Amino acid sequence: MRDDNPTDTVDKRSAAKAALRDLLRPVRGRLWAGRVIGAASALLSIAPYIALVRLGEIFLDAYQSGLPVSAAETEPVVRWLLATFIGQLVLLFIALALTHFADLALGSILRRRILERISRAPLSWFGDTTSGRVRKAIQDDTRTLHILVAYTPVDTTVAIITPVMLLGYAFSVDWRLGLLSFATLPIYGLVQGIGMRGMGVKTSEMDTHLGNVSSTAVEFADGIAVVKAFGRTGEAHSRFRTAARTFSDFYDAWVGPLLRISALSESTISVALLVLVNLAGGAALVGADVVSPVQVLTTTLIALVIPGAIQRLGSTAWSYQLAGSAALRITQMLEGPELTTMATKEPIPRDNGVEFQGVSFAYGDNVALSDVTLTLAPGSITALVGPSGSGKSTLATMVARFQDPDAGTVSIGGIDVRSLPPEELYRTVSFVLQNPQLPRISIRDNIALARPDATDGEILAAARAARIADEIADLPAGFDAIVGDDAQLSGGQSQRIAIARALLADAPILVLDEATAATDPDCEADIQAALNQLVVGRTVLVIGHKPESIRGADHVVLLVDGRIVDSIAGAEVTTDAVHELMNRKAPENV
Repeated sequence: MRDDNPTDTVDKRSAAKAALRDLLRPVRGRLWAGRVIGAASALLSIAPYIALVRLGEIFLDAYQSGLPVSAAETEPVVRWLLATFIGQLVLLFIALALTHFADLALGSILRRRILERISRAPLSWFGDTTSGRVRKAIQDDTRTLHILVAYTPVDTTVAIITPVMLLGYAFSVDWRLGLLSFATLPIYGLVQGIGMRGMGVKTSEMDTHLGNVSSTAVEFADGIAVVKAFGRTGEAHSRFRTAARTFSDFYDAWVGPLLRISALSESTISVALLVLVNLAGGAALVGADVVSPVQVLTTTLIALVIPGAIQRLGSTAWSYQLAGSAALRITQMLEGPELTTMATKEPIPRDNGVEFQGVSFAYGDNVALSDVTLTLAPGSITALVGPSGSGKSTLATMVARFQDPDAGTVSIGGIDVRSLPPEELYRTVSFVLQNPQLPRISIRDNIALARPDATDGEILAAARAARIADEIADLPAGFDAIVGDDAQLSGGQSQRIAIARALLADAPILVLDEATAATDPDCEADIQAALNQLVVGRTVLVIGHKPESIRGADHVVLLVDGRIVDSIAGAEVTTDAVHELMNRKAPENV
């Protein structure tokens, strides 16, 4: 799909250039140093042609005079040629070394900045942002900048200075030979200019399509086990197939005509045509006794070299297009939402009670919560029930700042959670979600994620309390098994490892989001036993859609359409009362 709005196109290209300038700022000095040294290297590129003409004149004079070639005449030229050649290589090596070290530094800086920014993002950001997008920014986009930083500064400088110097020398030999040296280049430039029209827009579109392909591929790979189990592989990868087909159609429609234009332009600077034009014209000039054959040969070689330098300029322009789009995506990620903490001198929370006061929240135009007020007494268990989409998860995860309310406050011990530093907040609040996330690290490290300094004994005790220690011990690598590599864990096993992690963290406030909703009955019993151990002595907010999952609650609250419509507490919380509450207001939850 083409962007037909010129203003949007100009704005996007301007934003891409600005993003690129900003990202390159830390290494700008080294890049300019590389350009300057590369320019010095390019200035020496004329030396072989000067030496060729001089040696040709020496040999031609010797031939015409019938005398042997004088070493006294050739040796200085050869020494000068070797010196300039070695100097050119050394300068080019230094220039590229500078830009390559700059590239290594920039890659490290950008990856650290991205990871640091991600670490400060609200937890809801990770639900809204695909892993494919994060991977593209950290790996693909920083790799795209590699070409621009490591090679392009020097290549561009050399590609500009080299043809200018060579053409200048060709004109100094003879202005007519100079004209012959670039006789076909205007035609090449005209045809290439036609082919390059709209390149910025097309490059941006290509990046968008590739991003969609990457995201859908990661999503499909993440869910492949589930979709294969239900025999819906074809439907499940339809989004990836559609994204790939869309990219293929776009690329074919763009590159097909471009290849034909490129073939035409390349023919204007083909070796055969350049040799024909320069030797034919040069022969006429030699016949007129205007120039020597050696001069014609030299300028013909110059004519063969110049198109390569100009083509290199075209490739660097393409690199700038790709790098601009990559820089814009990286900048957008760096400028993403950040979990901010309000400046405050308030004391630490007085207790582990949680209070929602007039909380409202919306996902865009969809209202999720409306003026919710709820108090969780310290050490109590409060259950949220209600139909799907009623706002249970949104409300519960606000305690851990997955998102902040649009209106109202969420406080712990009288302190607004937005006033607590993130590290303090996550020492106070732990959570076990319906779909536990286990990084691809050892089971030991997964359990100790919140307490990296925990001893092996503490980790084992937490695993035993979570009813998962024996199953871990049965693995060949035990607690050192890498999740996803050495250990293919079931949903119930993953859930109990997450519970062990929460037990080890020992946070005084716990959020449970339907922890047994997606497990089989046998596993559910183990998980429920582990949860019973976990909730002791903590302030707990649990989300459940089955009465059995909220057994022992002190307070049960029914949410419908983002509002509290009913609740029971204390002695009223019986199995029959919970059934009646859920059946009366949300029959689909039974």
